[in-house]
Amino acid sequence: MPEDQEKSDTHEIGAQPVPTGRVSRLARFGGLASGIASNMALHGARQLVQGQRPDWSGLLLSPANAHKLAGQLAQMRGAAMKVGQIMSMDSGAILPPEFTEVLARLRSEAHAMPPAQLKKVLTANWGPHWLKQFKKFDVRPIAAASIGHVHRAQTKDGRDLAIKIQYPGVRQSIDSDVDNIALLIKLSGLLPKELDIAPLLDQAKQQLYEEAEYQREGRFLNRFGALLADQSAFQVPTLYTQFSTADILTMAYLPGQPIEALDTAPQADRNRVISLLIGLLLQELFDFQLMQTDPNFANYQYNEASGQINLLDFGASRDLCPQLVEKFRRLLRSGLRDDRKASQKAMIDIGYFDAATAPHHQAAVEDLFHQIMAPFQADEIFDFADQAFTNRLRSEAMALGKEGNFWHIPPVETLYLHRKFGGIYLLANRLRAKLNIHQLLIPYAL
Repeated sequence: MPEDQEKSDTHEIGAQPVPTGRVSRLARFGGLASGIASNMALHGARQLVQGQRPDWSGLLLSPANAHKLAGQLAQMRGAAMKVGQIMSMDSGAILPPEFTEVLARLRSEAHAMPPAQLKKVLTANWGPHWLKQFKKFDVRPIAAASIGHVHRAQTKDGRDLAIKIQYPGVRQSIDSDVDNIALLIKLSGLLPKELDIAPLLDQAKQQLYEEAEYQREGRFLNRFGALLADQSAFQVPTLYTQFSTADILTMAYLPGQPIEALDTAPQADRNRVISLLIGLLLQELFDFQLMQTDPNFANYQYNEASGQINLLDFGASRDLCPQLVEKFRRLLRSGLRDDRKASQKAMIDIGYFDAATAPHHQAAVEDLFHQIMAPFQADEIFDFADQAFTNRLRSEAMALGKEGNFWHIPPVETLYLHRKFGGIYLLANRLRAKLNIHQLLIPYAL
């Protein structure tokens, strides 16, 4: 290996082996649970000494526990870290802002694999002489996320590559990781005991298996590239199949900065980017009937020089049922027209509730939907930074959720869509966009 690469090899910062065995990963969860419990007990005792009644919910979601959770999940990677990333998407609307700020680093960072573990994966996939194919190969990852590293390399003929390398043991650890996370959630008391989340856990496992199948992701990468080929606002990296395997996905490297870096950009730039992403979301749902459902902000980058948005990750892509797409079109149409009767029928068809749901619960869900749609019914600018709007929706949603006799889980395909809707909304909120959403929605409601 060239000298400069040997130096980076031996001076790797923050490298931690990925725990691959079921027992070792279970031990990590056990240590995490006991550490969080110790933090809660310590701070709870302090509150008692001060004559205060301990706020156990607040202690569970404390910054100290967030640090412990983030550190452990960053070492474990895989399904465990994926949950932490999703938790970090909240911008303070549900979880404490201090908690989500600590977890936010999980969206683009994880401990790197040590060089020896990295080389073992590369040799298993490319053979012992893999380095001879490259002019340069940086053993330091440019991104280290939940399922794999991304490394930059250059071929002998000058092609600049981004190479996603899956952590060893990810696929084998999915079932146990999800089960262990479910146990932690149950012990935390964050969800009611009577809520059956087994179907959600099964679907979570299925999606994680799909995301860990890099050859499947490569096919979706090519499909999105073809669908967006004539839209200059977006860049989809070219797939290099000759360097791709079940554990390695190789693409063209695209220069760009994290999408969140636009937080300090001029208002017009922030508005433009969010308008493009909402437009893309609507195209995915209604035109392509194919959606990349992972809301992780790290899946987007912004190229300041070209003004383009880089789309980087397609592991969570899925084809949508045409019948479901049409149901959402009817729901959108009814929401823009404030047609309560039509929206109720569309909600039943989609599965937000059924005929057996108590009338007052149906009415509460319908009212929440129409409150969400109200700002978009008028042909005017909506301010995504309006916290009064967000807080009102949050309080009403939480009030509905606290009613123990109403815990209805919509179909999983609907939840995938909601995850993406929510992620784009949170990004728009983060960038404080101001847009006429009515004009974006109207063409798809016809």
